[in-house]
Amino acid sequence: MLLKCLIVDDESMARKLLEENIRQLPFLELVGTCKNPFEAIQVLQEQPVDLIFLDIQMPGMLGTTFLQSLREKPMVIFVTAYAHYAVESYDLDVVDYLMKPVSMERFTKAALKALEEKQKKIPSPTTEVETTSPDYFFVHADYALVKVLIAEISHVESMKDYVKIFRINTQKPLLTKSTLKAMEEKLPTKSFMRVHKSFIINLEQIQSIRNQNITIAGHHVPVSDMYLESLMAWIER
Repeated sequence: MLLKCLIVDDESMARKLLEENIRQLPFLELVGTCKNPFEAIQVLQEQPVDLIFLDIQMPGMLGTTFLQSLREKPMVIFVTAYAHYAVESYDLDVVDYLMKPVSMERFTKAALKALEEKQKKIPSPTTEVETTSPDYFFVHADYALVKVLIAEISHVESMKDYVKIFRINTQKPLLTKSTLKAMEEKLPTKSFMRVHKSFIINLEQIQSIRNQNITIAGHHVPVSDMYLESLMAWIER
């Protein structure tokens, strides 16, 4: 397993030292180095990042403020010369807090903690038990109880207190009062997967994937970073 890493530090020497440390650990892959949080925001919009090595005291924006501003947060290891941010960093649920200068031993220990956290988030396919379930369910929609065949569902989209159920060869989706979690419990995990906080897809109906966007039954569904690895694992199985 590889962790895609990003360095964010305004000091060039600090960036070089982190780059060298990352190169020495085979499970780390450096995808970018940034001098400030504003450059980091651009990188995060363009590609998935598992782990950020983040300085705190930087011109323009503190690393802590930058982390709080992110909607989808990668894992973070703070690397700083200032000890007084330690308490605040723990409230932000970071993986570790490293004080400069960082020894290779301490750096490795922190990186291994991040790897363990990543591994915990990936479900093991061998431990999943598929229970026998009906191949359909009923929902309240259009002032009636409508039978929905599971095999005909292409994807499901969350709309606050409602969900839209998109079906193959049916242009108009069914709108029913439900949560995405409740829908997830109705659908078999063997063929359905959540790929975004607002979307569940039928894996068998994927037409193409490009730039973290799935084309399915003529619709485009985004894939968020936290679900991308599980999706790719299914594709490469």
